[in-house]
Amino acid sequence: MGSLRGISIAIFVVQALLASVALISAQGSATPSRWQTLSGEAPVVIARGGFSGIFSDSSFGAYSLALVTGPSDVILWCDVQLTKDGAGICFPDLKLDNNSNIATVFTDKPKTYLVNGVSTKGLFSIDYTLNDLGSVYLSQGIYSRTNKFDGNNYPIMTVQDTYTQLKPLGFWLNIQHDAFYAAHNLSMRSFVLSVSRNAKVTVDYISSPEVAFLRNIAPIFRRSSTKVVFRFLGPKDVEPSTNQTYDSLLTNLTFIKTFASGIIVPKSYIWPVDGALYLQPSTSIVLDAHKEGLEVFASDFYNDVPFSFNYSYDPVAEYLQFVDNGKFSVDGVLTDFPITPAAAIDCFAHIGKNASKQADLLVISNNGASGDYPGCTDMAYTKAIQDGVDVLDCPVQMTKDGIPICLGSINLIQSTDIVRTGFSNLTETVPEIMQSSGIFTYNLSWSDIKSLKPVISSPQSQYKLFRNPKFQNAGTYLKLSEFLSMANTTSSLNGVLISIENAAYLAKQGFGVTDAVLKALNEAGYDKQTTQKVMIQSSSSSVLMKFKGKTNYQLVYKIDEDIGGAQSSTIDDIKRFASAVVISKDSVFPENSAFLAGATDVVSRLQAANLSVLVQTFSNEFTSQAWDFFSDATVEINSFYAGAVINGVITDFPKTSDRYRRNRCLKRGNKTPIYMSPVQPGSLLQLVTTDYLPPAEAPKPYLTESDVVEPPLPPVAKTTSTSTPSGTVAAAPAPNGQPKVAASIIVPLMAVLLAMHYCFEI
Repeated sequence: MGSLRGISIAIFVVQALLASVALISAQGSATPSRWQTLSGEAPVVIARGGFSGIFSDSSFGAYSLALVTGPSDVILWCDVQLTKDGAGICFPDLKLDNNSNIATVFTDKPKTYLVNGVSTKGLFSIDYTLNDLGSVYLSQGIYSRTNKFDGNNYPIMTVQDTYTQLKPLGFWLNIQHDAFYAAHNLSMRSFVLSVSRNAKVTVDYISSPEVAFLRNIAPIFRRSSTKVVFRFLGPKDVEPSTNQTYDSLLTNLTFIKTFASGIIVPKSYIWPVDGALYLQPSTSIVLDAHKEGLEVFASDFYNDVPFSFNYSYDPVAEYLQFVDNGKFSVDGVLTDFPITPAAAIDCFAHIGKNASKQADLLVISNNGASGDYPGCTDMAYTKAIQDGVDVLDCPVQMTKDGIPICLGSINLIQSTDIVRTGFSNLTETVPEIMQSSGIFTYNLSWSDIKSLKPVISSPQSQYKLFRNPKFQNAGTYLKLSEFLSMANTTSSLNGVLISIENAAYLAKQGFGVTDAVLKALNEAGYDKQTTQKVMIQSSSSSVLMKFKGKTNYQLVYKIDEDIGGAQSSTIDDIKRFASAVVISKDSVFPENSAFLAGATDVVSRLQAANLSVLVQTFSNEFTSQAWDFFSDATVEINSFYAGAVINGVITDFPKTSDRYRRNRCLKRGNKTPIYMSPVQPGSLLQLVTTDYLPPAEAPKPYLTESDVVEPPLPPVAKTTSTSTPSGTVAAAPAPNGQPKVAASIIVPLMAVLLAMHYCFEI
């Protein structure tokens, strides 16, 4: 149903999607390892309203994208609602207000009805005929997801049209409110019967949270291939026909088996979380249901809604917890982002931590595993090693007593609780270091710094996304010598990366950071051993020139602003003192309002000059990623590696990157499934209609010779030792010299970055 214009626009959009992907006929079968599902087969992926994490729920675009990006047997889920004249439509709710533009089409006042005994106000489907709804278009109903695709005017579709236009291999009808419709003289049973008799429609699953409805229709489907599934709601919600709570019904699975072949439960029924969002031990529900011969489907999977901290904001890790935990596997998952479980099941399940690497991708930590523990602490470094990092990093800062330590920033306010201590009066502004004020490491002794509490970094806290609060102050900081000792005794490491910044300013204050680093490396034996490589990183060419010729260490130049390209002469200058370059994600795939706007040639040009390209910073939080990556860190990593062909990632979450390069889908050649194909930058933005397009942004600047060439480091100034009691500091000399000005770092993403959208390149 719907206007011809709406349908034509919808078809155009899906054609654009299909044109941008390689449709793989054999999208990869799941691992031959034994699945712990009821059937022994791989779990199924059920797309709730299609790919509703991107397009509006139940729209032609959402369903089409699910078919394109999900497994070949993805099941399309349709929440069935009835219109005033008894037509069945796919729409996510009884009320039409939130997921459509009906309020702008009709001037009707909202009505109030009882729904399961609760007075509910809104614009209901039972008050409009199918013809009435022909002028109503679907919209994104979750306000934290992008509405940029609402201009495509997707019409509301009937159940029959949804199936016949899309022809899915699996089709699931969810009947949420049979009792409500019956109270208004509309028969959901009659509608379901009519659909089952329609030779053009095949229904594979019918679910409902109402026992009476399922017991009524179960005999009809007993001899058919259609499966009847009982849907559990909240544990204390009351099932209307039995007047029992759902947790009470859960204790009588034998009764459920009399009318259903499976159950669908919120994921918290299986893996509960406590009030602080940490996992609790699993329940026995899956095993109990399997003993009764019932399949178990888990619901409430969303990439863009915070889940348990145990998963470190990694949605693939969450799915694996439900399908590959060594004890049981659910038989299917209901999701708004079908690409993620498709990859989890086919590419990542049953591979094991020690699976061989399928991708030549260097994984470098960013302050250790700073996504899980306070950065640069012993716990962050230990976790990074456990998580498979190749290169462990130490950003070197200097203390007042001349000791080089590992700390993510020279400003202690960013990584410790110093503002709550007696040292809070040491705040000063040093324009050569940063424009705002800070409390700097060189004003405190090592013993003073050790007395501070580490504080975990939460770079997405403005979106209320916090990291591992239970361990937000865990761990202890390390001297550079202690860091090198830890690394030197870890056989799994390929090497260490030592980062040096602010060397010129520190030299003027009497701190020779480059000399301190060389001394520590020599004392740790790194100048003689060849087992682990040493990488020296800096955004200052003068620092790297100081190391050049003195050591065999790999020198890494960090470009600390987003760039759109680099002059050939500039690249030649970089080659004089470095063999690798660190660039931002935006320098590879520029963004516009959190959409990928295209791709630069920065990576290919640097690599053509035999410079390795490392990209930073990869984080798991969905708000750190462009919409194009579907709120999935694995999709992002894959696009940078397989699409942009980068050499390495610098990441807060080494586990995600290490697991990515071990997945079995990477070496399938032309049989690579679409969910393991890189995105095509800019394609998603092309699907936004003109009235919703963000304004174009100016191109990123080119890197020039003047950005790179610097005078040599100044000699280390001789200073008069000034004894100051703990908690105080002698007045620092007035800063002088010209600071290197960095461009503004990546623009904050939209506060609502809860959904991602995506087109792939072949």
